[in-house]
Amino acid sequence: MKQTYLFLIFVSMALNISAQKRLRDYGVKIGVMKTGTLNAITDVKGVKVGHTTIQQGDTINTGVTAIIPAEGNLFQSKVPAAIYIGNGFGKLMGISQVKELGNIETPIVLTNTLSIATAADAIIDYSVSQKENQNLRSVNAIVGETNDSYLNDIVGRHVKKQHVLEAIENAKNGVMAEGNVGAGTGTVCFGFKGGIGTASRVLPKASGGYTVGVLVQTNFGGVLQIDGVPVGVALNQYFLNNQLNDPADGSCMIVVITDAPVTSRNLERIAKRAMMGLAKTGGIASNGSGDYVIAISNAEGLRVAHDSKEKLQAVQELRNDEVSPLFLATIEATEEAILNSLFAAKTLKGKNGTIQALPIDKTIGLLREYKKIN
Repeated sequence: MKQTYLFLIFVSMALNISAQKRLRDYGVKIGVMKTGTLNAITDVKGVKVGHTTIQQGDTINTGVTAIIPAEGNLFQSKVPAAIYIGNGFGKLMGISQVKELGNIETPIVLTNTLSIATAADAIIDYSVSQKENQNLRSVNAIVGETNDSYLNDIVGRHVKKQHVLEAIENAKNGVMAEGNVGAGTGTVCFGFKGGIGTASRVLPKASGGYTVGVLVQTNFGGVLQIDGVPVGVALNQYFLNNQLNDPADGSCMIVVITDAPVTSRNLERIAKRAMMGLAKTGGIASNGSGDYVIAISNAEGLRVAHDSKEKLQAVQELRNDEVSPLFLATIEATEEAILNSLFAAKTLKGKNGTIQALPIDKTIGLLREYKKIN
């Protein structure tokens, strides 16, 4: 029975993915750089994404999204990483060790605010279950969150360890679902239905030809802009227009992964640029918003061995003068990933009411009016 249930979930997800229309499907192009083949974080070789979506009646709308940043055993072969705090009203777990050591040793899991402890427990189970980790005595689980309590019975803590493990174990490369899926199931963005979104950029060959992929969990507010068009104002849905019913509080989790050889210092600089992408969509990182960027390089030559007899670690990394193209790629991919989350999301009735999806027809009409679509 369980196998049949899971099969139906996967079939449903596959149909949803094929039916989803993204920003570029309407002729809207963000920025000047080329996208990867899939225009997704999974364009970065070795990256896998898995979702578990949990919905029951009109009150439970939540889930888990797992990002596996590289092939192999992450605890034994860690990836360089940095975390940047845009606004710290959040509960991101594992930040201090990343700040101190400059690497990540587990999958990254995104979920709702009150399920971070459960997610961390599952990550520990996953890590200790790997044969090479039999002598593991400590592991730094990375869990990000946004608060989905408007559409979800968050206090019920419906995310269980098996949901997290399913997301990790079912993670795959290739085309991935967006919108009301996984950790984006119950989120709200700019007063419209938010969700999971993704995008990528490929640097010119002269700049190394590296790929930058971004995944977002959008649950924040402000004054929505799409490619500079004041969509939120035109649709009469924006912060301070109706302060009681349209707060800007919430959160945004942003995961940036590149195959470029950059270590934690420049990864932090890259992470800062993701907040510029958020700002270009009209996000304001309000007082009650937890806006975090996790940036990772999965370049093979930079992996950090858990155990080594060598006293020194020799690495080759990009010079500072060479990272500006990565900055632009991150800004563009973050902006487009956020917009993709809105375009993929569907109207949802939840615990405290119904959140409407972005009205696509009206939005496309505005973009045509402003000559953003040929």
